[in-house]
Amino acid sequence: MANIQLPKNAHVSTHPCLQAKLSQLRSAKTGSRDAQTLVHEIALMVGYEALASGLKAQQQGTDESPLGYTYTTTTTSPSPTSISLVPILRSGLSMVPALSSLLPAPVPIHHLGLYREKSTLQPVEYYNNLPYHFPSSAANSKPHPELAIIVDPVIATGATACAAIDSLRDWGVKRIIVCAILATEDGLHKACSEWEEGVEVWVGGCDKDVDEKGMIKPGLGDIGDRLFLTLGK
Repeated sequence: MANIQLPKNAHVSTHPCLQAKLSQLRSAKTGSRDAQTLVHEIALMVGYEALASGLKAQQQGTDESPLGYTYTTTTTSPSPTSISLVPILRSGLSMVPALSSLLPAPVPIHHLGLYREKSTLQPVEYYNNLPYHFPSSAANSKPHPELAIIVDPVIATGATACAAIDSLRDWGVKRIIVCAILATEDGLHKACSEWEEGVEVWVGGCDKDVDEKGMIKPGLGDIGDRLFLTLGK
């Protein structure tokens, strides 16, 4: 980390407990069940830091405590109704429970399916369930979501993150937070430069680069295969 130059909108956690868990996740000896637990725990820690920066507390109204005292209730700004959670299929699904549990109320979850073409390593979209928005339509006055939170364990080349950012920007979101477990230096730079004024990227750790197959070194291996026990396919 000492020699890595980060963009101003990139944030790599220095939490010692997170770094210890990331070290455990890297190990080839860590099985699927433990990998799932570690991804969840690291996602909680990354998400906690990201949302502490990306959200604000906002007074909502009043309620009554068990002793009968009135107190002022608090929610987030933007409110949960203006936030969307966007996992990148398939490994992004592993981070959804963690990010969902941090928010004060359920939020819409919109899935994006992207895979890297083997020869070019470029992203190919195969699934997108973002709702359609029709501008200035009297029949559809629902505003665009204010904040989208992309979750994907790995940012390797950065191409997939950039494609997801582009899709959400075209959809009409005002801001994007990207949460990942591990990234590369180049991947971070690409993701952060795709929409510099609208994107903040938060990751648990950062490695230098990728190998000829586009896999991070030393990385986590194919985290999707590890999580879903599809090794050797």
